[in-house]
Amino acid sequence: MSEEHKQVLLNEQEHISPEKRVDLILDQYKLYVEVADRISSRRQSANSFFLSINTALVALTSYLGMGNERYSGYWLIATAGIVLSYMWYRLVVSYKDLNTAKFKVVHEMESQLPLSPYDAEWEAVGRGKAPELYLPFTHVEIYVPWVFLVIHAVVLLQVTPFRVLLDMIVK
Repeated sequence: MSEEHKQVLLNEQEHISPEKRVDLILDQYKLYVEVADRISSRRQSANSFFLSINTALVALTSYLGMGNERYSGYWLIATAGIVLSYMWYRLVVSYKDLNTAKFKVVHEMESQLPLSPYDAEWEAVGRGKAPELYLPFTHVEIYVPWVFLVIHAVVLLQVTPFRVLLDMIVK
């Protein structure tokens, strides 16, 4: 965390006694950790939503493909799936960045307290750089939207009438 950010976080107030200061930091720390946990819950809810929608789109495409007649709206389903998958990917990246920032603040708050359990835990797992100790969820989570994006792109490529398009461009 930069010195500028530390100054913003550690708002020095001379009129507060050191004992009272630790109590206030502890209360704010508890609240901040709870907020960070809520963000993780929202992240999981967003993942569940996008996973359900993408699974439904793939299932719908498969179901429509079971009929004898060719459905003309595959391109619309595939395009919607591509857009949703990319939005999902961007949301995963956004939550990753937000969690990274939140835990930088948590670690800095812990430096003002007698114990630093989150920092100790992060150290114990190699600060996320030792996959044999800990593989951050984001490292797996970030690929799931791309898997669906590729599935939808394959469907779109299969239903795009390239010959017709090429003839229209050449004429």
